Order: sequence, then C-alpha cells, then structure tokens
Amino acid sequence: MINFEPSDEQQLVISTVRQFAEQEIRPLARACDEQAALPAALLAQAQALGLLSNALPEAHGGGGERSALLGALVAEELAWGDLASALGILSPGLLALPVADFGSPEQQAALLPGFSSDHFTSASLALLEPHFGADPFRPRTTAKRTGDGYQLDGAKCLVPWQTGGDAPTPVLVFAVEDGAPQGFLTPRDAPGLRATPSAHMGIQALPTVDLELEGVHVPESARLGDAAGSDLRALITRGRVALAALGTGVARAAFEIARDYAKEREAFGKKIAQKQAIAFKLADMAIEIDGCRLLTWEAAWRLDQTPPAQSGSVLREATLALSQVRRVALEVTDGAVQVLGGHGYIREYLPEMQLRNARGLASFECLALV
Repeated sequence: MINFEPSDEQQLVISTVRQFAEQEIRPLARACDEQAALPAALLAQAQALGLLSNALPEAHGGGGERSALLGALVAEELAWGDLASALGILSPGLLALPVADFGSPEQQAALLPGFSSDHFTSASLALLEPHFGADPFRPRTTAKRTGDGYQLDGAKCLVPWQTGGDAPTPVLVFAVEDGAPQGFLTPRDAPGLRATPSAHMGIQALPTVDLELEGVHVPESARLGDAAGSDLRALITRGRVALAALGTGVARAAFEIARDYAKEREAFGKKIAQKQAIAFKLADMAIEIDGCRLLTWEAAWRLDQTPPAQSGSVLREATLALSQVRRVALEVTDGAVQVLGGHGYIREYLPEMQLRNARGLASFECLALV
C-alpha cells in the first residue's frame, strides 16, 4: 500500500527546511535574481542542514538515509522559497548521487567524502544539448576510445556551474560510447573544454554555462562505474521526480501570494477574493497543485521501493508527474500574475519572477536529483 506519511525524523527535516526557506531563501530571492548570483553564506547554511550528506553512504561519511520521497518534499520546500536558490543548494547532488549509485569503489572513495563535509562543494552534470529535437536519452556528444582513455567531443547547454568548495569537482558529462550513453567524470579545466555563460529568462541567480568539448581527453578511470558503467535512464527518472517537486514548490508559492493578495486587495468596495472569477481561479490553482503533488509523491514512493540501479523502471511515473507539473506551474504562475493585475507585472512582487522560472521547466532536464 502506498504510504506518504513521513516518519517523525522526516517530519523534523521538512519543518526545518520549510523554516529555512521562509527565513533565509525567500527574503533573498529578488536580490539573488537581480544580482545573478547566490550568496556563499546561503549555500553554506544549506550545507549545514545536511540535506545531501544524510543521503550518502555511511561508509563515506554520510547518513545512509536515502529517500526519494523525503528528497521530493525537501525540494518542494526549497523551491517554495526560490527555484534558482533551490537548484543551487541541490546542485552537489548532481555528481554525488550518481557516484553513490553507480560509481566504482575508487570513485566513491575519492569524491563522496567531500560532499559529507561541513563545506559547500559545488558539482555539476552536463546532459542537455543545444540541438533542435535533442533527446536526453540519445546524446550526440561522443566518447571515443583512445590508447589510454577516451576522447570527448560535442556540446552541452544549461549546465549548472556553481562555484564553491575546497577544490573544483569534475563535471559529469554524458556521451555516447559504442552506441550507448555513459557518464564521464571530466575535470573542469581539461584542455578542449570551454564554458560560456548561458543566457536565459529564468533562474537568473543560478550560474549556468554552455559547454563545448573538442578533443577533451579523460583517462579510463573517468568512466562512471568503470567497466560496469552507469544507467542514464535511472538518472533521468530521478531528475524528473526532482524537477516535478521543484515545480510544485514554485506553483505553490505563486498561488499563496495570489491568494493572500486577493484577500487584501479591494475593488469596488469588496475584496477581490470574493469575486467569482478570482475565487474560481484560485480554487482551480489549489486543485491542480494538489494533483501535481500526489503524482510526484507516487513517483518518489515507487523509487524508494526500487533498488537505485533499477530506478529507470519508474520512468513512466516520473514523466507523468513532470509533464503535469510543467503545465500546471506555468498556468498557476501566469494566473498569479493575473490576480495581482498590474502589480503582477512589476519586480516589486515575486510572481513575475516565478513565471519566468516556471517557463524553464518545459526545457529543464536533470538540474536536480532525488
């Protein structure tokens, strides 16, 4: 039987993250968007909560409490504060979680302890490609065997490029090797790897880049999982659940702002929340958001019942959740702008930023993992 009831320990985590989002993330959301940067202090505070380290194996300094459902709940709360901040806070998991799931013992020993420390460690994953009709399951970036490793050639886009930590971590690049996609741990300063800042309308506070890989050489030990390799389908499944949870958080935030505004704003002698058109719109928003949340929770719960290496079997549920969230988040944030009227269109209020952020959900893929 499906059971979404969090344990007492999980409920404590959710309450802590909700308080953190309300007191630390939300007050900085507009400033971060304007400055196109996330404060190092905010990332350090988030790291101190242990959101990622608690999910990593105990053998490498983690808590060994991996839960996709808890990860989805946490992601929703963080995105309620601000989507760009949530993505930045969760970005270390883009490398740490795939290494925990598929990495060789040597790769895990070399990389995972750094994510269990008290210091924020930046990390990234390069999957999306700047081609018309690009398919995340079939990247065009190639990995060709050389005498002592692999040569990577191709291009990636919308790659999180947050800085921070004692030493730069490699970026996990997915490329096709012998007809199948595999992950490669690629140094950020590798010769032939060029990073150019991305330009887009949303998530301004999260640094992202376009990557060009031209003759980038990596050793055989850089292949994620060594000979066993890695499962891109499983990775995309976990990424879609995370994005669905994040989108739900954005929609919920916009709805609550619109609801509270409608209760205070007067027009023609009465609160606009009492007007049928506004009341029905807000009711529809609430219904759609709850539906998205349940779809996301179901996908996350199924992931928790499945071994990490077989996560790809939950792809259908993850894709259904994300498809619904992509539609609803855009409709709800646009509806919030409409409820606020002229105020919804100016930067003094958050819905215009939330609308820009929600618009990107249609093209995002694996910007976070659970």
